[in-house]
Amino acid sequence: MSRIGNRKILVPEGTTVTVENNTVNVKGPKGELSLELVKNITIEQAENELKVLRANDEKNTKAMHGTINANIKNMIEGVTNGFQKSLEIIGVGYRFNVNGNTLVINAGYSHPVEMKVPTGLTVESVSNTEICVKGIDKVLVGEFAANIRKVRKPEPYKGKGIRYKDEHVRRKEGKKAA
Repeated sequence: MSRIGNRKILVPEGTTVTVENNTVNVKGPKGELSLELVKNITIEQAENELKVLRANDEKNTKAMHGTINANIKNMIEGVTNGFQKSLEIIGVGYRFNVNGNTLVINAGYSHPVEMKVPTGLTVESVSNTEICVKGIDKVLVGEFAANIRKVRKPEPYKGKGIRYKDEHVRRKEGKKAA
């Protein structure tokens, strides 16, 4: 029995959810998102509550029951409040630079790394060493932040590299002089 799949989703004021032809559309103050429903999954709507129901107990249907519920909850959260991930870069000469729709990263390579910001996301520069990725789609925000982090992952000896703001990097001791 899926506890997450059976939980009721509350729809806040100013947000509308419509279900048409196996597609869920969520519209709110920050934007609009849609999700294609899987076969054998239906949504029951009553006033400001949603309930995700499954038609049978097949393995695939049971697996997608909680996933669809969580995705719809994230869509509602995204169009009302939005999502954000903060990243920081640590190292001598390492820095971020936002030029319009392009993020330029100087991370110790012989060339600066340029990344195009996907549509639907905004990248704000807090300082030379900190940025904030914002958007309404949780998957898109997390994926772009992970791609930025991949440019130079934090290394365990000096801690240099790109990391999430709240991330803790385990440090190693290194060589010992004999």
